[in-house]
Amino acid sequence: MEKKIYPKVWNLDKVFMGGGKSSEFLDHINRLEALVLDLEGRVHSLITPLSTNEVMKVVDLIENVGNIRLYVSQATSFITCLLAQNPKDQDAAILRGKIAQKESRYEKELSKVKKILTYTKEDVWESLLETEELKEYRFILNEWRENADKNLSEEELNLISDLMVDGYHAWGQFYNDLVSGISVKILINGKEENLSVGQAINLRSHPIEEVRREAHYVLESIWKEKEELFSKIINHIAGFRIQVNSQRGIKSAIEDPLKKNRMKEETLNTMWAVISKYKQPFSNYLKRKAEMISGSSMKAYNFWAPVTKSNQEIKFEEAATLITEHFSQFGTELEGFVKQAFYEGWIEAENRPNKSAIPFCAGFPLTGKSRVFMTFSGTFLNVLTLVHELGHAFHNHAMKSVNALNKRYPLSIAETASTFAEMIIFDAAMKKANSKEEKLFILDEKLKRSVMNFMNIHSRFLFEQRFYKERNGGIVSAHRLNQLMEESIKEAYADSLEQPSIYSWVWTPHYYITQSPFYNFPYTFGYLFALGIYVKAKEKGKEFEKDYLALLRDSGSMTVEDLVMKHLGEDITSEEFWEKGMELCVQDAEEFIKLTSS
Repeated sequence: MEKKIYPKVWNLDKVFMGGGKSSEFLDHINRLEALVLDLEGRVHSLITPLSTNEVMKVVDLIENVGNIRLYVSQATSFITCLLAQNPKDQDAAILRGKIAQKESRYEKELSKVKKILTYTKEDVWESLLETEELKEYRFILNEWRENADKNLSEEELNLISDLMVDGYHAWGQFYNDLVSGISVKILINGKEENLSVGQAINLRSHPIEEVRREAHYVLESIWKEKEELFSKIINHIAGFRIQVNSQRGIKSAIEDPLKKNRMKEETLNTMWAVISKYKQPFSNYLKRKAEMISGSSMKAYNFWAPVTKSNQEIKFEEAATLITEHFSQFGTELEGFVKQAFYEGWIEAENRPNKSAIPFCAGFPLTGKSRVFMTFSGTFLNVLTLVHELGHAFHNHAMKSVNALNKRYPLSIAETASTFAEMIIFDAAMKKANSKEEKLFILDEKLKRSVMNFMNIHSRFLFEQRFYKERNGGIVSAHRLNQLMEESIKEAYADSLEQPSIYSWVWTPHYYITQSPFYNFPYTFGYLFALGIYVKAKEKGKEFEKDYLALLRDSGSMTVEDLVMKHLGEDITSEEFWEKGMELCVQDAEEFIKLTSS
């Protein structure tokens, strides 16, 4: 059988030829500028609709808004990819500033549009949404109307938008640049190696405990050395957000992310309540794993450690073949998609220094393709990261036929597609396992995901809740941030993790994402939601792929409660829904204890 060779370095020239000096990309920027100018002109002459006779005026306007969003997304994704592969790319950094300015102007005009629409009389509004031309935009237009900044004048909206570019968002970019520029020296097999943060973090799954421990404490010393700088960054990001929320009449930091995730607070509280009830099985797993490795309690740097010696190196080509084979058993659409991703060079996987530490998927909606970024060093954990990001890319693929305004889905649903992809690989690997050691290895990786979602992400949520509460009263010191992190980890892990990283607030990039606070609970939501979907997929086989694609396509045009009710017939404000997914995870924990008891 002929051995397949897949590129490990992505092909960005198929998006825009020439990287940061691309003339094609400059043409794209010029086209975006023309679209923004056109929108500014339209909004300047826009008046509140008075009857359904003005429906085409509204249609033209929102289609222009949607078109700009596609152009901005295409440009932002390209620049993100350039800076990830080379954080010192000055051309890309300059382009990032240009796009940020145009996006800021676009957001200003969009805020004006939303505000003008709020003045439409209720009967006229309902009549407009019933027209054939606007029916498919009903959800997003109602969302605009409900979330419009009614409390702010046009001048205040413009000021906030201007400040976001070089103030608010700049802090988030500064954080990414700072982390990307850090290198650490770690002793591996008697040889000192100079590694990026991403490469050092990958050592958490190294089979030798001394390497894991050293990587952990070397990074901890770096974070301690720079904690004051990072505390300034996180305080400035949170402080700006609190001030803007206050002006907009938003009372708590969680209110905005709930709206963006199209989720009720009742749903979120129910999910965490169920998770809090089921901590013990996962505490038992951590204790048993610790006993297998080197002690009676789980040390933080041993959490990702392999429990058996079956942690062989997996070559990138082998990973590609494995993923393609198992995705094909789920459906032809997913199989064709993943083959295209590997053959056409969508994936940046090369293990090299001086690249970003953060894996991601970047969507290019104008061309209907994506790019996946990661560092592949040959572990099963890397395979799962690759699969996770390909899940995001498949979601983008499913949305190709959806109109521009309905393409944007909430973070909670985005994590569903990625987690669902992981489940395919886990299930397939478990079926192929021929020994107790292999089964333990796979179960351990699955349980790591459960612990991450039910304990680690819960700690992030608790930390952010407490941080914002204290930040309302002023700057929170680095010392106090460490305390809050330690308290949150202790509670979320039910006191079953020893020597945790109190600097998790430093190296967890999600706290520094300026698009949204609480970039944590969507992962847990997506994880449990994906488990429920996967059960149905196993019941129906390849026939389910059509239903799955329909669910993904609807993900940008309804609340999560309505989406689940429509496609699964479930009420997610009830504990019963969440307990179904939780039961599968508890079974994994019990199976792990059983297999390690003999």
